[in-house]
Amino acid sequence: MKNDKKMVEQITSMDVDFAQWYTDICKKADLIDYSSVKGCMIIRPYGYAIWENIQKTLDTRFKELGHENVYMPMFIPESLLQKEKDHVAGFAPEVAWVTHGGSEKLTERMCVRPTSETLFCEHFANIIRSYRDLPKLYNQWCSVVRWEKTTRPFLRSREFLWQEGHTMHATAEEARNETIQMLNVYADFHEKDLAIPVIKGAKTPSDKFAGAEDTYAIEALMHDGKALQAATSHFFGDGFARAFDITYADKENKLVYPFQTSWGCTTRMIGGIIMTHGDDNGLVIPPSIAPIQVVIIPVAAHKEGVTEAAESIYNRLCGNFRTKLDNSDNSPGWKYAEYEMKGIPLRVEIGPRDLEAGQCVLVTRHNREKTIVKLEDLEAAVAERLQAVHDGMYAKALANRESRTYTCETIEEITAKLAENGDGFVRAMWCGDPECEDKVKELTGVGSRCIPMDQETVSDKCVCCGRPAKKLVYWGKAY
Repeated sequence: MKNDKKMVEQITSMDVDFAQWYTDICKKADLIDYSSVKGCMIIRPYGYAIWENIQKTLDTRFKELGHENVYMPMFIPESLLQKEKDHVAGFAPEVAWVTHGGSEKLTERMCVRPTSETLFCEHFANIIRSYRDLPKLYNQWCSVVRWEKTTRPFLRSREFLWQEGHTMHATAEEARNETIQMLNVYADFHEKDLAIPVIKGAKTPSDKFAGAEDTYAIEALMHDGKALQAATSHFFGDGFARAFDITYADKENKLVYPFQTSWGCTTRMIGGIIMTHGDDNGLVIPPSIAPIQVVIIPVAAHKEGVTEAAESIYNRLCGNFRTKLDNSDNSPGWKYAEYEMKGIPLRVEIGPRDLEAGQCVLVTRHNREKTIVKLEDLEAAVAERLQAVHDGMYAKALANRESRTYTCETIEEITAKLAENGDGFVRAMWCGDPECEDKVKELTGVGSRCIPMDQETVSDKCVCCGRPAKKLVYWGKAY
């Protein structure tokens, strides 16, 4: 079998129509279905299992850092939302409102939460009294609603699943440390668990979260050269605390305001996995969060001993790996195509000849590489192959990002690079003027993605106006 053979014909080639390829995978791999609720998706069991593994891994990381899970109401009174004006202005176009309870009109309309800062602030005002009550390290797993005009599965839907962390601290320094710490948690998770390389950086002032002093993000580059904001972390300062009158008595018994953070990621990560790792045969799922890490396929199962050998392999592996044995009467070829489409990282094949030789065949999904393994070495070989899958996926994604990252010094150079090589990250200097930021996007189509934490000087002049540059910025087209 050649490595470039297309096994799943019903998936549109990504080079022909990337958007249709993405939709085909979401549907054909049983990740989602559409419903009569416009702009919303049904996350099917296989798609939800991916989210559960993401949730489980991140939740463990959060709790190791001292965060506790809570749950807030999904409805926010309009008067509460209005307390922080910048915040409500930022979300106003996307808010869904509840105006009736049953047949009665509400005396005050309620918004379906687009995010929960205001509810957390109301709660913090009730429970924080003393410096001994700090820090408060809370996280919530829930769904939120934002009335998007243009939707796409996982990437942008009117209701989506996420987690939102909300913390309160005695000092600005502690809150800033928390903001960066959680940004690093997201970056580490994406690289070590999702095999997605990311750029860590600050958002420009015009792209900050509504009500934040500083917003940080991790940016990933998809296979088609567009950027995906994969997670964000915000430093609020004491702005929300002042708006909601959250005060506490410090060690000198003076009433002071605490400092706040918020951070979150969503089911759009599943979209990021698809667009970073997927190919024309379907999904390619990182082993860490794959619902099934290993699938066992007996070949010529009607031959003596083959089914029993496959069952023995399953019993050996299922305690340490998420394992599936497919002993259905579908043909091996059908099974290969099915599990390629579902992106299962590792396939184990065993047939009569393998049985005679005391071996089996391991096939890695991301590159279809075959490895013959003695049965006595199976467990160690599976662990090694799964690590090789992660490493290979990461290396491929990093190579794509590096080949699509262009360093430019002028607007003309940006335009030429994109025309010649296609979409990607553009590294270019910026003077800090919002007008130049807007002009770059107007003239080239790429907007600011982030000001990277690791700063370099690639030119001493702003890419737009030629004045002295202040910051290196990553620019790109984004989902």
